Amino acid sequence: MTGGVVSSLGKGIISASLACLLKARGYRVTIQKFDPYINIDPGTLNPYEHGECYVTADGTETDLDLGHYERFTDMRTSRANNVTTGRIFKTVIEKERRGDYLGKTVQIVPHITDEIRRNVKALGNTGDYDFVITEIGGTVGDIESQPFIESVRQLRWELGDDSLCIHLTYVPYLHAAKELKTKPTQHSVKVLQEVGIQPDVLVLRTEKDIPADMRRKIAQFCNVSPDAVIQSKDLPSIYKVPIAMHEQKLDEIVLRKMGLPTDGEPDMHAWNEFLRKMDSAEQTVRIGLVGKYVELQDAYKSINEALFQAATYCDRKLDLVSIHSEKITPENVDSLLEGMDGVVVAPGFGQRGIEGKFTALRWCREHDVPTFGICLGMQCMVIEYARNVLGLADANSTEMHPTTPHPVIDLMEEQKSISNMGGTMRLGEYDCELRPGSKAAEAYGANMVRERHRHRFEFNDSYREAFEQAGMQCVGRNPRTGLVEVVELPEKRWYVGTQYHPEYSSTVLRPNPIFLSFMRAAIAR
Repeated sequence: MTGGVVSSLGKGIISASLACLLKARGYRVTIQKFDPYINIDPGTLNPYEHGECYVTADGTETDLDLGHYERFTDMRTSRANNVTTGRIFKTVIEKERRGDYLGKTVQIVPHITDEIRRNVKALGNTGDYDFVITEIGGTVGDIESQPFIESVRQLRWELGDDSLCIHLTYVPYLHAAKELKTKPTQHSVKVLQEVGIQPDVLVLRTEKDIPADMRRKIAQFCNVSPDAVIQSKDLPSIYKVPIAMHEQKLDEIVLRKMGLPTDGEPDMHAWNEFLRKMDSAEQTVRIGLVGKYVELQDAYKSINEALFQAATYCDRKLDLVSIHSEKITPENVDSLLEGMDGVVVAPGFGQRGIEGKFTALRWCREHDVPTFGICLGMQCMVIEYARNVLGLADANSTEMHPTTPHPVIDLMEEQKSISNMGGTMRLGEYDCELRPGSKAAEAYGANMVRERHRHRFEFNDSYREAFEQAGMQCVGRNPRTGLVEVVELPEKRWYVGTQYHPEYSSTVLRPNPIFLSFMRAAIAR
């Protein structure tokens, strides 16, 4: 899956939609994303650079597109599903240092391209998959993408009829001329052809319907069969894209071109039921999302989607209101939050906007508004409670105030000797034992769950007894380390904080239970 003209056209959504359709036909499918930046992974990038950092079950910090892959397919991704230029170069340099290349000059071709190809084929071999969909980040013609595009060219020759290239490109609509323009697409395909790759399928991203004669013109100029030129028009929800792609027979085109049977239909019954609920919901639930990156569309992508999924399954439309934590003060908090049915306090790092989170949490606690704190949001719940209920006025996290006299949130012991920032947090899926009868245990319908983590700081266990005597219960703990994972105020409607990130495991067909529980509490209020 390659892209042209501009980035952010939705290669990840098209890839995930195709995987969804092939999986619904009974095939075993996986998707991987190649990102052409030098970072080893996006873990050290702030949201202004790259949006959300998604975490896989095996503890890998990855591109946010892997979240789409999991939400659309219900599959679990891993380290093998996201590869950056940085990781490719690091692997090749390590091999060179070990002498693996027997003294040869190490070059982009063949050594870098061989490593890229190895990653594509290794994923298919390790999982016994029928299809591996490989999304190449960026656009054709980018200098950063050239090694990946060259690797695609080599793979096409190597795999023959067992490979296929889908090219996603843009057909702009010029409002002044009231015309769709195909020239950018023609140029994009020409660049792809110049490096030796002939696309088999063109997906045209567009705001307006592309007439059949215009699609035939594009097919003629791009050497693509007319029935393999389809459009991806703007839709009200990304979850309608798989249906739109099936209506234009994308899954059939791929199967036919790869010599596979096209009879039958994909089993999309459960997916269509989700869409039916989404379209038929008449009432609205209003959720406030408090964070310091709320102005960025992709900063809290997984949380946004988990809330949307939960609202849909509760037969509600989601009205998600972004509230910048830096702008919350004791003077304006009432006007900002009073219209919310529920409030989510988002994860993050650093001091900026933290006092606004404390102010919002105090207001929610005192007004008994259903409130969900995630990771740093949970830690802020603890700090606010320590200050305003336990009377520890200077309570804080040592992340924000290293010399605080009351470090109710402190650096994990295993983190204290770490100097490198990348890939060194507590990452991935861990067990959490829930106290029977707690809101968290009732939400999951289980006393033992596994969820994903991304943090360095933790609840300071030396304060646990004081918190529990005052009313904040530590109802979730890691059975091996004793790390507090979940806190809640039982006397409130729904006031729960999780150290882990439940949004990462919420999918279209399996919404995360704790998000459903929060949403029901917000609706009930």
